[in-house]
Amino acid sequence: MDRKSLSFLALGLVVGALLSATVFIGVLRSERGATAAAGGQKTVLKLGHALDQSHPVHTAMELMARRAAELSGGMIEIQVFPNAQLGTEPECIEQLQRGALAMVKTSAAAMEGFVPDMAVFGLPYLFRDDVHYWRVLESPVGLELLAAGDSAGMHGLCYYDSGSRSFYTVDKPILTPADVRERKLRVLPSKMARDLIALLGGGPTPVPYGELYTALQQSMVDGAENNPPSFYTSRHYEVARHYSLDEHTRIPDLVIFSKQIWDGLSPAMQGWLTQAANESVVFQRKLWQEQTAVALEAVEKAGVKIYRPDKAPFVEATAPMYREFEGTRVGDLARRIREIQ
Repeated sequence: MDRKSLSFLALGLVVGALLSATVFIGVLRSERGATAAAGGQKTVLKLGHALDQSHPVHTAMELMARRAAELSGGMIEIQVFPNAQLGTEPECIEQLQRGALAMVKTSAAAMEGFVPDMAVFGLPYLFRDDVHYWRVLESPVGLELLAAGDSAGMHGLCYYDSGSRSFYTVDKPILTPADVRERKLRVLPSKMARDLIALLGGGPTPVPYGELYTALQQSMVDGAENNPPSFYTSRHYEVARHYSLDEHTRIPDLVIFSKQIWDGLSPAMQGWLTQAANESVVFQRKLWQEQTAVALEAVEKAGVKIYRPDKAPFVEATAPMYREFEGTRVGDLARRIREIQ
C-alpha cells in the first residue's frame, strides 16, 4: 500500500473514532434524567413515581408539568412516569442522587433511609387535624424538613397531601390495637412503619406497592394500610373488604429534585419550576379532599365495610414510640411540630 493510501486510511480511522465517540456521548446524555434538546432550546426532565395514573397526586404532577411548560415558553418539558415504570421509590431516589433521574414523587417514609429527619413523619398521631398538618408543612420546621435532603443530593420542591393511613384487611377488621396481633401487614419501606406494627404485636411485611394486590389475593399478607384514594385507585378494595379508619399516621408526599441537575439549571428555570410546583400544591390540596370523599363512597358502594374505631386506644398503645425518641433530633422535631398552634 502506498503512502497516499495509508494517509487516507489513517484519516478514515480518526473520523470513524470521532463519530463513534460522538454517538457514545449522545447515548450517555440521553440516559440522564435531564436532557437538553437541539440548540439547548428545551430541557426534558423525567419524573418517576409509583402511583396509578388515576391517582390525584399523578393528576397534580401533570398540572405541574403543563404549568412548567407554559411558564417557560416550552423550554421545560416534564415527562411523568407512573406505576413504578422507573423503579420503586427507594430505587428512584438512588437514581436521583446519581443525577440519572431528575425528579421523584416519594413518600416521606421512603426518605428515612436517606434523610433521617424524615422519620418524624412516621410517628403516630403526630398531627391534630388537617389544619395543623398544613400549618406544620408551611412553617419553618416544615420548610427545614423539605430542605433536609440537600446534603444527600436532593432538593425538596414541594409537599403533597397524602391523607391519613388506615388499616385494610382481607378477613376481619382491625378495630382495636389487639386486632393487629399476629397479623401480617404490608408496610412502607420505612423503619418507623415497621416499628409501629411490631409495637402493636403484628408482623410488618415489606412488599413493593405494585405487587401488593397479588400479595393480598394470595394471602401473603393479611392486610395493609393506606389512605382512601390509594386504597381505591389501586383496586385493593377488590380483595381487602374491611377498611378501619384509625388514621394512625399522616405522612406527606414530596416532590424532590436531583440537586446535581437542579444546580445546573438557570435561575429562571428554577423559578418556573418552583412556581409550577407551588400552583400544583394548591390544586392538589383541593383535589385530595374531593377524591377522598369519592374514594370512600366508591369502595363502600363496592361492598367494603368501613369502620370508624375509637382512636384513643391506638394513641395510648403507640405512645412508647415517642418515649423512644426523647432527647434525640427526631424527638425534638416532634416536640416543635406539636407546639405549633
